[in-house]
Amino acid sequence: MRLIRHTESVPPELSGAVIAIGNFDGVHGGHQAVIGQAKEIAGGLGAQVVVLTFEPHPRSLFQPDGAPFRLTSLRAKARLMEALGVDGMVVLHFDRTFAAMEAEDFVAHILSRDLGARHVVVGEEFAFGRGRRGNVALLQDMAADCGFAVSPAVQVRDGDGAAISSNTIRGFLKDGKPDAAARLLGRPWEVDGRVVHGDARGAKLGFPTANVRMDGLLLPHPGIYAVRAGVDVGTSTRWYDGAANFGTRPQFEGEDPRLEVFLMDFAGDLYGRTLRVAFVAYLRPEAAFDSVAALVEQMERDILDARARLRVSQ
Repeated sequence: MRLIRHTESVPPELSGAVIAIGNFDGVHGGHQAVIGQAKEIAGGLGAQVVVLTFEPHPRSLFQPDGAPFRLTSLRAKARLMEALGVDGMVVLHFDRTFAAMEAEDFVAHILSRDLGARHVVVGEEFAFGRGRRGNVALLQDMAADCGFAVSPAVQVRDGDGAAISSNTIRGFLKDGKPDAAARLLGRPWEVDGRVVHGDARGAKLGFPTANVRMDGLLLPHPGIYAVRAGVDVGTSTRWYDGAANFGTRPQFEGEDPRLEVFLMDFAGDLYGRTLRVAFVAYLRPEAAFDSVAALVEQMERDILDARARLRVSQ
């Protein structure tokens, strides 16, 4: 998959593509349906499929002091798009200048002139341009003159009839329900981040952990989780069962929330490397114990519990 940062530099083979537009944070079941529709149209036209997305997420620009909310990093989003069979991903820098672009200019200059769009697929509620004035109706009005067609994608709903949305998934994760989030994502929620030095307490207790940075990513409900941890090995990823603690470590009176991951059956140095962490099941809340020995005993039970939950989820 080709990653493109500027529409002026789109390679010729991706010009005239079917383009799916959106933030696609999480690349959940609804997003996958939009991309699937684009792929189906592209197959009939003999065209390539391109995803057009924005970085940083517009919410980061308009609510800079808000709590972290991202479900997927750009790296993870690109990896998921490639797995869905997307040929190219155009990532437009979303800043004040871009936000002030008129909706008509976005259609005429970005979609038509730069990308040479042949067909555009968007969600029914897609809005764009200054003041979010652009919508599906405007796209359809301009499409014929600009030489492309438009298909609004029908919103996908879960088994209870509720629309699948990134906000719903965020709510599940904040409530400590990664299994519910996984049903809407179509896979366990995953974060990726660089392993940095922590307090090294885990190693002293016999459970060395990787302290994973979560820059800008959603902070889940504090507690202990059964996870799978992915370590890059060349061009592939090797997965290990694991248990993770997200929170402030009340046993040691910590203050800043951290994600600390124990990889089962792993030996090696992870400092400075990027670790993928897939949240499979919530095990228990954080807690302080009467002694460090009691904490160690609980950690041993957590490992056994995590192994059991991970076996069931396979």
